[in-house]
Amino acid sequence: MRNQGGILQNIDRWMVVIFLLLVAMGWVSIYASVYNDEHQSILDFSQNYGKQAIWIGGSLLIALSILIIDGKFFAAFSYPTYIIFILLLLVVLVVARDVKGAVSWIDIGSFKLQPSEFAKFATNMALAKFLSTLDIRMKDLKTKIVSLLIIGLPAVLILLQNDTGSALVYAAFVFVLYREGLSGNILIFGFLAAVLFVMTLLVPKIVLFSVIGGIGLVFYFFVRKKRQNILIIAAGVLIASAIVFSVDYAINHVLQEHQRTRINVLLGKEIDPKGAGYNVNQSKIAIGSGGVFGKGFLQGTQTKYDFVPEQSTDFIFCTVGEEWGFVGSFVVIGLFMILLWRIIYVAERQRSQYSRIYGYGVACILFFHLMVNIGMTVGLAPVIGIPLPFFSYGGSSLWSFTILLFVFIKLDAYRLEILR
Repeated sequence: MRNQGGILQNIDRWMVVIFLLLVAMGWVSIYASVYNDEHQSILDFSQNYGKQAIWIGGSLLIALSILIIDGKFFAAFSYPTYIIFILLLLVVLVVARDVKGAVSWIDIGSFKLQPSEFAKFATNMALAKFLSTLDIRMKDLKTKIVSLLIIGLPAVLILLQNDTGSALVYAAFVFVLYREGLSGNILIFGFLAAVLFVMTLLVPKIVLFSVIGGIGLVFYFFVRKKRQNILIIAAGVLIASAIVFSVDYAINHVLQEHQRTRINVLLGKEIDPKGAGYNVNQSKIAIGSGGVFGKGFLQGTQTKYDFVPEQSTDFIFCTVGEEWGFVGSFVVIGLFMILLWRIIYVAERQRSQYSRIYGYGVACILFFHLMVNIGMTVGLAPVIGIPLPFFSYGGSSLWSFTILLFVFIKLDAYRLEILR
């Protein structure tokens, strides 16, 4: 017989403790970001921090429920879970209401559900299930195609909801595929494509095409004796040219006006301090004004006087930078990095391929959110509206990250149960 008490005792305490610390610090930051003299109680349920207390209580119940469930459940129900959330994403396109240009929310009474947040862990489960199936090898073309379909289907549905930020998170799964044997050349190609994307926005097209053609000619003179290499160079030039054309088309015909403006402001092509650049400018002022040790709890002027929009959600890190300073920001980022290191360490010790793949998916999703969210608050990434894990206000976000992490914690505890 299994000893359920033993399973609870064998959970990875490092991950649980860091999770609790981040959630508590996030709650305090939300309180500070919307604090005013009229609403001083941290349990005032009419305010965001009071509501967040309810979400936190719910997340703890969810975490405990996951730890009680049999460890075999998650692998067995990976595909059904994925299908359920794909259907929910389809429902969103029909019934969801428009919130700031995105149609991502389903109203259930007074509760607002955002399926795109939960679809991340469902996709992670489905991908782990597929890649851990016997006779699946990443070098096979079929495996690559099916993997990309599992990742791409929810990403496309979320794009149709005009939630570009959440859709981009799915690009992080490429590192999971790399860990499972995807060629490093594909990562290099992706990096070069990203560089070409940026250059397309900064450099005149005639100059860019001249550079691409020049590089192709240089390689041609070195390898022209081998016909196969010439074909590869020709294909490379055509692909690079196609990327330039597709980026130009996407920027001018696919992205919305405010998205184009945000990208241009980030790249310095436009200066719009009172429009698209307002959030980022105020964010950098808030973080910079914190100095080394910060202004102190509830003493942030940028925070107190609402200079930074969305400060309890996408720009919650501004509160950390202003009130806790460089030291506090370093501690928060340090906790996230320790958590990511611990997840990867624990993933590598798994005997189950499913658990290892799922663990890497958790690390990749959290890292992408951390990198982009903090990057956009300091002006290093475009403002695409994704939350800081465990910090940003919102029930869907907190609960989805809780499920994402604690499923992995349970899988690790189940490993010890099998060994016992």
